[in-house]
Amino acid sequence: MLPGRRAMRQVSHTLRALLLAVFIAAGLGTAQQRYDVLIRNGHIIDGTGSPWYVGDIAIVNGRIERISVLPTAQATTVIDARGMIVAPGFIDMLGQSEASMLVNPHVPSKIFQGITTEITGEGDSIAPLNARLLAADTGGLRGYGIKPDWTTFSEYFARLKRTGMGINLASYVGATQVRRYVIGEADRPPTAAELDEMKALVRQAMLDGAVGLSTSLQYAPAPFASTGELIELASAAAPFGGIYATHMRSEGDAIDAALDETFRIGREANIPVEIWHLKAAGKKNWGRMPEIVSRIDHARASGIDVEADTYAYPAWFNSFSAFIPPWAHDGGDSKLIERLKDPATRVRIRKQMETDSITWDNEWLEVPGPEGILVCVVRNPALLPLQGKTIAQIAREEGKDPIDTIFDLLILDPGMSVAVFAMSEQDVALALKQPWVSVDNDSQGTAPTGSLAREHPHPRAYGTFPRILRKYVHEDHLLTLEDAIRKFSALPAQRMRLTDRGVLKQGMCADIVVFDPETVHDLATFEKPNQLSVGMQYVLVNGVAVIAQGKPTDALPGKVLLGQGSREQVH
Repeated sequence: MLPGRRAMRQVSHTLRALLLAVFIAAGLGTAQQRYDVLIRNGHIIDGTGSPWYVGDIAIVNGRIERISVLPTAQATTVIDARGMIVAPGFIDMLGQSEASMLVNPHVPSKIFQGITTEITGEGDSIAPLNARLLAADTGGLRGYGIKPDWTTFSEYFARLKRTGMGINLASYVGATQVRRYVIGEADRPPTAAELDEMKALVRQAMLDGAVGLSTSLQYAPAPFASTGELIELASAAAPFGGIYATHMRSEGDAIDAALDETFRIGREANIPVEIWHLKAAGKKNWGRMPEIVSRIDHARASGIDVEADTYAYPAWFNSFSAFIPPWAHDGGDSKLIERLKDPATRVRIRKQMETDSITWDNEWLEVPGPEGILVCVVRNPALLPLQGKTIAQIAREEGKDPIDTIFDLLILDPGMSVAVFAMSEQDVALALKQPWVSVDNDSQGTAPTGSLAREHPHPRAYGTFPRILRKYVHEDHLLTLEDAIRKFSALPAQRMRLTDRGVLKQGMCADIVVFDPETVHDLATFEKPNQLSVGMQYVLVNGVAVIAQGKPTDALPGKVLLGQGSREQVH
């Protein structure tokens, strides 16, 4: 439960008086070292899951110099955290900001949640790039007005360092990215030479600073990759301290097979595994989370290093084209559009969408109906008026069958994204409660003003972390505040091997949030998503405030966080 502000103040005053007397008696209360930043009077939750305690935090050169009671200490900047929680900055386990960071490097949707570090690169990573990928613009950079001046991770990271960032960022190399680089969009296995080239790209990305290999196996051409191919690629990342992160091949009817595959990759590639946005998708699978949790617990007991994360909303957000069977994507978007325009092929696709299958994740049969599909982000400007409408609404307005509406919209814009309402609250809550589950935002950094505000994102883009504090800590009492903070900080730092972040401790990087436990909450809704969360009074990234007194500072102190196998880390 969130402690009341008045009670916190009373306890703080009593404890500080006692501690001060002890320090003065010991001759320790007269230290005159001058610090860069001094956070006073806070209730410190250190990230480990331990109970809060009263103390001051002194920062020098972006790192925590001292945690104690420092009544006479001097600092250039003094933050009075009386009545507030002081905690490690939050780590977003899947952020998607690799492109939008170049549009608005301040990423206000992130910092107002308390996010200080983001991990990104879901299957399609920002690098490596070649002429074919640049021409195809699979990452949608052209729509943001971004002209890539990089082809490798090293060059992309250099671009970030030049432009500056409001938060820290690390990236996986995507298995889909290297497949597209070498093979393209074709539904076929790589030749031995092609697989060697793909593995070399993974190794190069790891040397450049990637944190591991990622897959997003629901979205073409990713489903065309075999388990054996993925084991080979994961094995290339493992010697560099890499992690295998996955949007599994199925989160619905075929989740048992998807878990089997995930465990096998972790075991045979000898690599830690992170399951992104763990869920039991589809109305037929509601109530299966206990079984899913049991399977992961059993895998962990057998020695497989597997963990997971969640954004804790009952709707997911993905590419609208995922509603179409994988075979129809063979050859890329142009071929998909050709097939959707062909009457006979439309009949074939419709039949498969209306038929149960465990060979692909059939989202059409997972939703309760077309009212459960909300159009969120479009690339075709002509479709902007449809953002925020459901497929049921659009079908009624246009006098069409819902499946035909899906087909016709994808012909006009195969890159559009939708929110899909097909999870149960009980499953969401059970996943969040697991000790090995951290938190992901699964949305790019955005802003309520400027060019990014034209989009209609999932509300998780603005509200994931404060929503958990509001709903699951304060209202539902599913988590204690200390456990929620652990899921936001120490747990993901441990998984990502961020050895100098995630815990408030002397010598650690000063990624720190100071928030009002009684007022922190989300405002973003599915109807009006572009609303910043409230309650964060200070957010420090590497010791520099990006939010001060509840307002943005426009500072850009973020850093690129390199994987353990990078040349810079090793040397």
